Order: sequence, then C-alpha cells, then structure tokens
Amino acid sequence: MCVSSRLPFVISTVRRYIFARKPGFLGFRIIPEGSGFSQHISGPEKGEGVEQISVLKQSINTILHGVGRVVDAIFPPRCIISGAIVGAPGQLDPGAWAGLSFIAPPFCRTCGMPFPFTSEGMEDLQCAACLDDPPPFTAARAAVVYDDASRGVILKFKHADHLHAVPVLVPWIMRAGAELWADADVLVPVPLHRWRLMRRRYNQAALLAHGVAKASGLPCLADGLIRHRATESQGHKRAAERRKNVKGAFTVNPRHADAVRGKNVVLIDDVFTTGATVRECAQTLLNAGAARVDVVAVARVSRE
Repeated sequence: MCVSSRLPFVISTVRRYIFARKPGFLGFRIIPEGSGFSQHISGPEKGEGVEQISVLKQSINTILHGVGRVVDAIFPPRCIISGAIVGAPGQLDPGAWAGLSFIAPPFCRTCGMPFPFTSEGMEDLQCAACLDDPPPFTAARAAVVYDDASRGVILKFKHADHLHAVPVLVPWIMRAGAELWADADVLVPVPLHRWRLMRRRYNQAALLAHGVAKASGLPCLADGLIRHRATESQGHKRAAERRKNVKGAFTVNPRHADAVRGKNVVLIDDVFTTGATVRECAQTLLNAGAARVDVVAVARVSRE
C-alpha cells in the first residue's frame, strides 16, 4: 500500500466522520441524537456546554490539520497510478493523466459505449447491442475506458485496500454523470454478498457512492439493494454466462422500499463490463417501483 497517499486520506476520513453534522456511514455524533444528553442541560449551562464542544471541535480539527501537514512533509503525496510525487493528495502526474482514455462524446446514448469514429449528428445514436437488446436502465455513463492505464488503480482499489483512490475517482464519476445528477433522487451502490463483503471488508461501490453523495448532495442508500444470493466471480465469463450468473441475485431492501418507489435512482459501480450486473440491479429497482434507473461507473470495457 502507498503509505504516503494513504495517511492523508485516513486523517481526512477521521476528521470527516468525527465531526459530521449528521450520522452517516461509519459516522457518529459527539452528542448522539436522541441520547437525552442535551435534555439534561438547561439555561446558561446548555449554551456553555455547546460552546465548549465547539471549541473542542476546533482545537482537535486544528491538531489534525497540523498532523496532516507533517505527514505530507514526511510522506509527500504521490500519484495513485505511477507513484510519482504530486502537489496534493488526489492529483495525478502528467504522464499518468495522459495515459488515461477519458470517455467523451460521441458514445451510445444508452450504455455509454464510446464510438470509434466521429461524425455530425451522432449525439443521439445507440449502439447495435442496445438496439438489439435494450437494457432496463435509461442511461449508463463511465469516466474512463477500462484498459492497461486504468486497470491497475481500479483493481488495487477493489482488491488491495487502496482506499486513498476514492478522492481521485469520485471527481471522475461526477464528470461522467454530469447530465444525470440534476434529475436524480437517490444513489444506490451495486452490493456485494455478505460473505464476499466479510472477506473484502468493504464494498468499493459503496465507498464511491458515499463520495458522490457528499459531492452532489444526493442521499445514498448504502444497503438499498441486497445481494441475497452468492454468485460466482464474473471474471472470464461470457456475456450470456454473466447474465445467468446474476439472475435473481438481488432484491430491494424492505427498509428502503419507500425511498426507491417512484424515484429516479442512480446505480454506482466501479467497472461496467458487459452490463449484466447493472442490468439485473436496474430491473430489480424498476420491479420495486423505481421511476427510472441510470448507471454511473468509474470505467467501462470498450467493445472493439
């Protein structure tokens, strides 16, 4: 793991979760909501207690900021792709940036697959696959092509605890889904089965979704979908095998059924390969009453 990149992210994460205004994913309040603590503070004492807590927050925040600067001085931030020293955490060095294939129009209006050629009037075209077998989602977008340049950072983020990649990848997702955020109501990450989640210790799609939620202001249902059936790895499977593998594997969490019904949902994932997983997730959400489902991923495989 790249220590120089990881430590600033850990510090910022601790600061964010300790001082979050609202409870969230792995978050908590210094004074828990509904704890009854504030009801025992009245009059001047209550105001004084709140002021003391505010001062405590500011003091600890200042200390953490100072620690962050020391960490950056000892372990300067590095590019998550090349390992070269960069100006700030989350930045890429010019060589790594130039090697990435960011997806831009023209691409399929439905699945977002980039077209290998450019011509006038291509903004509203669909690829042959979407025309032949329309997916249940309305639109899918991805930031970069999944290739040799992007594969390493995504696989390390997915399987090797490189969580410091989140601040780099979230802006890519925000750019890729720019046309979708205004009409979106809620974010839902593609879920992992509980046994795989226990082995991996985190769901990379959920981490991305929470980052997007913070950047966009949209609510995120981290457990909006449940993967109730363990599925085999999709790697090395053909498209038809992938779809069969995930068929019926998802369900909407009953606790969030009302939050999904009638809403425009954006699914968040790391990689769009054949689309089998997001197709099944989208159909599950639509069956539960979602008005529309879109998909935004960090990367997608480009069909030749």
